[in-house]
Amino acid sequence: MAYQDLRMDHQWLPFTPNRSFQKDPRVFVAADGMHFTTHDGRQVIDGISSLWCVGAGHNRRPINEAIKQQLDTLDYSTAFSVSNDKAFRAAERIAAMAPGDLNKVLFCNSGSEAADTAMKVALAYHRARGEGHRNIFIGRERGYHGVGFGGMSVGGIPANRKVYGAALLPRVDHLRFIHDPVKHAFVHNTEPVWDEDLAAELENRILPLHDPSNVAAVIVEPVAGSAGWYVPPQGYLKRLREICDKHGILLIFDEVITGFGRLGTAFASDHYGVQPDMLTFAKAVTNGVFPLGGVVCTDRIYDGMMAAHSSAPDHAIEFFHGYTYSGHPVACAAALATLDLFREENLFARAGEMGKVLGDAMHSALKGLPHVIGIRSYGLAAAVELAPLAGQPGKRAFDVFLDCFHHGALVRNAGDNLVLAPPYIVEKAQIETLVGALADAIQRLG
Repeated sequence: MAYQDLRMDHQWLPFTPNRSFQKDPRVFVAADGMHFTTHDGRQVIDGISSLWCVGAGHNRRPINEAIKQQLDTLDYSTAFSVSNDKAFRAAERIAAMAPGDLNKVLFCNSGSEAADTAMKVALAYHRARGEGHRNIFIGRERGYHGVGFGGMSVGGIPANRKVYGAALLPRVDHLRFIHDPVKHAFVHNTEPVWDEDLAAELENRILPLHDPSNVAAVIVEPVAGSAGWYVPPQGYLKRLREICDKHGILLIFDEVITGFGRLGTAFASDHYGVQPDMLTFAKAVTNGVFPLGGVVCTDRIYDGMMAAHSSAPDHAIEFFHGYTYSGHPVACAAALATLDLFREENLFARAGEMGKVLGDAMHSALKGLPHVIGIRSYGLAAAVELAPLAGQPGKRAFDVFLDCFHHGALVRNAGDNLVLAPPYIVEKAQIETLVGALADAIQRLG
């Protein structure tokens, strides 16, 4: 199939320079294992798990068969006032994997919806316990929590604030970003050690400014994924937990990227030994084959909401929120099959092992190349940061992305970073292919 056979004047591509794409279309028509097939018959290795989603690799028969069987059994049912068996089973499995008493699962369809859901839970919980004045949220600079207005508000993406700032939530503040480009330009499978306590500003500056009694929640990505894979300082997440506990503030981890194996554990919460009050998930939970997201809450939050309505009539709704497709039976069937596959093939542990291979390859092959100013590897993901072209931020990385694609490797450009986050089934030779494609592109365009 030639791309001329496709009508391209109707789809508006998301997060894509559409004018550029029209001149150089990149269209996939099939996928299997680690590779895509393009519209013109080429093989492209998936170096980013198709945006952090496809942990088990493409076209996995057990997931496909579970979806087909579910479609033949129960294709869809509403989630309002009734539910379906697969949703209960998926919630049970996810709760069993989540740390501590994170046992209550609210399903939605994406990471964006999960972030907004978690924020609404925080507001409703505080109101239910008689502290409705807690309505300030603390995010972090360069944080990404999806495209809903809540997620954009707590996120720290300048492009969102530039275009949508007038409609963002007003009672929001942001922590400093977690990267020192001079002292921690090169991070190799370790947590950076800072001379200062980077979380201290939460207690010493932000909370005194707003009064901690007004703050509902702090929300952060354990590792800043969308910004370009930035690793938190050693002890940073534990300090956030301590400060939130001290002041009665909820702590939310956005684990849409780190959840389900990327760091070699079920969740980043497990890896860092820090339990949040809520964590959000999506992406890898279904291996990317069907939209599903959610929020896992502690028993304390759920029980508090139920207790606040104990004197209300039985027909009263405790949490006025949900989505048409919450707990979709086909999505939950896909999740159950995906989680089975992760367990049977021990893919979380494999991700941890292959992460070391990826980190070694990135630092060995890319350090010292033209315009390389930083390399960060942690878990099964790594990024190389390039010096921006004067007056054209992001262009150098975009050009490298295009060059890699045309040489058979899909990488992710994020600002002036190029990110690799392959499926957990990746082999050493495939990592070498991906890193080699990056190195060659950087040198060709240097």
